[in-house]
Amino acid sequence: MTTKTAAGSEVLKGSEITVEALIREGVEVIFGYPGGASMEIHQALTRVDPKHKLRVILPRHEQGAAFAAEGYAKATGRVGVALATSGPGATNLVTGLADAKMDSVPIVAITGQVPQALIGKDAFQETDVVGISRPITKHNYLVQRIEELPQIIKEAFYIASTGRPGPVLIDIPKDVQQATAIPEWPTEIDLKSYRPHIEARKRELEQIAEAIRGAQKPIIYAGNGAICANASEELLKFVEKTGIPIVTTVLGLGVFPSNHPLCFDMLGMHGAVYANYAVNQADLLLAFGVRFDDRVTGKVAEFAKHGTIVHVDIDASEINKIKPAHIPVTSDVRYVLQQLNEMNLGSSDYTPWVKELEQVKSEKPFRYQDNGKQIMPQYVLELLSEKTQGKVIITTGVGQHQMWAAQYFKFLFPRTMLTSAGLGAMGFGFPAALGAKLGCPDWEVIDIDGDGSFVMNIQELATACVEEIAVKALILNNQHLGMVVQWEDRFYAGNRGHTFIGNPRDPEGIYPDFVTIAKGFDVPARRITTRDEVSDALDEMLAAKTPYVLDVIIPSTEHVLPMIPTGHTFADTIYE
Repeated sequence: MTTKTAAGSEVLKGSEITVEALIREGVEVIFGYPGGASMEIHQALTRVDPKHKLRVILPRHEQGAAFAAEGYAKATGRVGVALATSGPGATNLVTGLADAKMDSVPIVAITGQVPQALIGKDAFQETDVVGISRPITKHNYLVQRIEELPQIIKEAFYIASTGRPGPVLIDIPKDVQQATAIPEWPTEIDLKSYRPHIEARKRELEQIAEAIRGAQKPIIYAGNGAICANASEELLKFVEKTGIPIVTTVLGLGVFPSNHPLCFDMLGMHGAVYANYAVNQADLLLAFGVRFDDRVTGKVAEFAKHGTIVHVDIDASEINKIKPAHIPVTSDVRYVLQQLNEMNLGSSDYTPWVKELEQVKSEKPFRYQDNGKQIMPQYVLELLSEKTQGKVIITTGVGQHQMWAAQYFKFLFPRTMLTSAGLGAMGFGFPAALGAKLGCPDWEVIDIDGDGSFVMNIQELATACVEEIAVKALILNNQHLGMVVQWEDRFYAGNRGHTFIGNPRDPEGIYPDFVTIAKGFDVPARRITTRDEVSDALDEMLAAKTPYVLDVIIPSTEHVLPMIPTGHTFADTIYE
């Protein structure tokens, strides 16, 4: 490791060095909940010169802090920062760290720790957060000397934001926070064992070009890696240069405009029939920034078995991990697309192939039955999409509402669909919306949530109100854990295993009363129960200049379709 440094001139406490290091990294927002082992840092934050415009947001739970930091990072592409105390404060960040690891989100989590003399002695609020977080972070640190702080913090931001992004944890004992030193500020970082900037070799690019020139039915399968690489413009240019149709993962939604004639929407378990058909029939699969996860592939041996597979990903560990690639390429996705856009890729006419996909789409589109009285969730999302015209950032919880949003909302821009995909963490949506709004204040931000997911971090309504963060929550409320109910109906003969989350003493009522709860947090709210209320309610929500909750009562019997059961194949698609 080589490091260039600039000497400071002032004696600072470790807590002050921590804050100054964050300012030097350009941090604008910190989501932090104070406690005994982190209060030194919070005290230092109260003394920051206002010219730095460093804002500290007080969430009402540390999990809310982690999810908000993720929402900020996903929406902006910059590193999100969460701050918590030791023990339960640190362990409450764990779900957010695991989520960020699985979905490649750049966050830096800073935790206070008990003084070093007490580490390992079961001191009050002590946990080995470095040991706990090792499997679910890209890297982590226990700071043992105050002199290490500037170097460690700069390394943490560099590691979190480069290569395949991910979470980095820094655990700072209280005695290190209280010690004093004149800091040496690193200006450059060069970690000899870490080479994140990887570019495809010329031979690999030529192999891809040759495969494209020889294909009759190629399909692009694009995911979150293309968004992380900021490759949307290059991807659009590549599609329009070649005429190759494209499908995306749920995390890839928005990487390519969904209203483009060559976009065939999302593939996978609840993906479009025509998207899955395209992959099943393709003679060339161009996989850009994806990891072939189980919700996409189903039975791996049958997935894309008819064609040549090109797999481009910045993370070498993902190549050949699940599905062997005929042309494996470890590289930045944007670089590969830039190079391909300058190369001779032939002049194949894929019109017959595109028309084939359009025919399947016309025969088996996303669809639902609307009786004109009950509120169908798909209708709500279609109408919201029409009213916002894609100029909105959507966050979601996890469950049926998440999949309906992916199916029926038209995402036109990258970083506008923010969801917990790999981990599937309920409670993600609303705090993530707070982070997204703080990172992108000029964008409308709406959390599309379910009643089960929303209640998991409902306390963040207080954060939205007190911090004046004008996010909206649209709750698709079916009084059940809807996705689990769907599986019960399909695979367990409808036997309910604790999936009703209403009030058993009043099974026909609406419980909890989200409108009353929201008003208790001083957040305006409204409930609707009939179809003819939907348009007006959406207009009211969109016009609100404050946080707002819209509780939409939907049938508990509605399923998310299509569906490919776990471990099955495209041939097993449930469409009706």
